[in-house]
This record gives sequence, C-alpha cells and structure tokens, in this order.
Amino acid sequence: MPLLKDLNTENITENTILTNSSCEDLRMKYLMERLVSHLHDFARETRLSTREWMSGIQFLTVVGQTCDEVRQEFILLSDILGLSLLIDAIDHPKPPHATEGTVLGPFHTHEAEEMSHGDKMSSDPDGEPLLVLCTLKDSAGRPIEGCKIDIWETDSTGRYDVQHADRKGPDGRCVMYSDKDGIFWFKAIKPISYPIPHDGPVGKLLKALRRHPYRPSHMHFMFEKPGYDNLITALYARGDPYETSDAVFGVKDSLVVDYTQTDREIAEKYDVEEGTLLMTYDFVLVSDEEASDLREQKSRKALEALGRKVKFLEGLPVPDVD
Repeated sequence: MPLLKDLNTENITENTILTNSSCEDLRMKYLMERLVSHLHDFARETRLSTREWMSGIQFLTVVGQTCDEVRQEFILLSDILGLSLLIDAIDHPKPPHATEGTVLGPFHTHEAEEMSHGDKMSSDPDGEPLLVLCTLKDSAGRPIEGCKIDIWETDSTGRYDVQHADRKGPDGRCVMYSDKDGIFWFKAIKPISYPIPHDGPVGKLLKALRRHPYRPSHMHFMFEKPGYDNLITALYARGDPYETSDAVFGVKDSLVVDYTQTDREIAEKYDVEEGTLLMTYDFVLVSDEEASDLREQKSRKALEALGRKVKFLEGLPVPDVD
C-alpha cells in the first residue's frame, strides 16, 4: 500500500488507484480505476473550483431528495445527459436487422395488469382511439411465442398515470404475451408529446443550458423472454414537432412510425370503428448468444482503439495483465 502523505495534483490519482487496488473483484477494481482517473482528469482539465464542486454536490443532493416511489430524478438526469441511451447501446448492441433499443424513462412501474389481446389499455375518455397490431420474431424470422411484453404510454394530457395525485391504480399500461404466431395487439390512445418533469433540479439544469424539456409522442415497449436479450424500446410518431429534438435523445429513424387508418375489413376483424387510427410494427429480438458475441466484439474493438488490453469475465472487460 502507498504511503498516503504529501499528496498533490500530480500524485493523488495514482495513489488513490493504488489504495483501491486490493479489491478482489476485478471488474469493480477496473471500474473504480477508470472512474477515479476520469474524475480527477475532469477536475484538472477544468481547474474545478471548490465553489463549483460544492454546487455540484448540492445539486446531486437535491436530485436524490426529489426521488420517491413514482419519480426517479436520477434516471431523468441520466436521460438528459445522454448517458441512458449510451449505456443501452453499449450493453444491448443490435445487428442491423434487429429492433433498436432506446431509453427506459422514469415512469415504468411493475404494477401493470396483465391483459389479453384486444383489451383496452387506457381508460382515458378524451384520448383518440388507437389500434396497435404488432408481430414479434427472432433474427431468423421465426415467431416468438410467450414473450412478456410490458407496454406503457401517457394519457391525453401528456401525463403518465403515476403523475396524477388522485391515481387509484395503473392505467395506460399493461402486460401481455405474444401468441404462437408472435402476434400481439391491443387498443390504446394516440400518444402526444409532453414535457419531462421540469419542476425539479433536472428542469433547472435544462433551463440553465437553454434546452427545452419536451419529448415527442411515443409508446414504450419492453420485451422479456429467457434466451433472448431484453429489449427496451419505443415507437415514435412521424412528424411530431419534437421528433428531432427529444430532450432525452431517444428517437431513432427505425423506431419512427406512420399512423394509418383502419379499413372496413380491419375494423370488423379487430372490433373497432372504421377509420380508427392504426399503428403497426414488426419487432425483432436477438438471442442472448447473438447479443453477447456482438457486445464483446464491439467492446474489444473500442478498447483496443483506446490502447487498452483487456480480457472478458462474464462478458465484461477487465484489464489483461500479464
């Protein structure tokens, strides 16, 4: 262990890393080594002042104090800094044919009711009815049966159920399972664009950065089935005024959809009025093995470009020390 005396701007980093180096968890040791290195470099490069550092600490304190059972301000902060999307892209890489992922957002809950195909997900009487017809397949084009699908959206005011003080239970969200043909369908309402919560510290940060808090209209989907890489994604309405300026960087071209209208045949088959808005999409999941191989391939290439020699433990890189 180093002798921790007379430390200064030139030697504090290496000594902090040495002090942490007895950790037996190789992945944690690697994470802490890189975290300390980047934090210290940030302070040195910006010549960070004590006043600024204390402001940062106070800001993070308020972010934590703003979190509760239905509001996760830290996820919101991660989202507006682009970190959420970056981590999803790193941890869940997708080959060209697969459905791309996007941010989870702060409003997912684990209390959605299980519904059958064709059920109505939203009880909002003011929302414009929307029929959603989807398929789910693997990378070889085979239907995936029995996949758990978590779905959630806002109401006609642009708020999620958990944002209403008089909320009595889950609404605008459900869980269903794909059938033997990989099909799932349900009745919802047309999503609308809305501002992320901006009455707290994250909102103040956006204002200081002269950024708006709006997200384009979208519907969230999360797919889970053993043997497949979990997919968190969303579908966005083409032409939304915030399509190219999403406050949390979530929009991707492959996830932008056009609404059409049901014709007589579709309306009769799915028990909706003719002319009802229709959203369709063909989702594609990749296997755990496909995702793992691609994750390691991309990680190795990226770290080699940085001059870092690594090996992989449980799919995650650690230094490869001879």
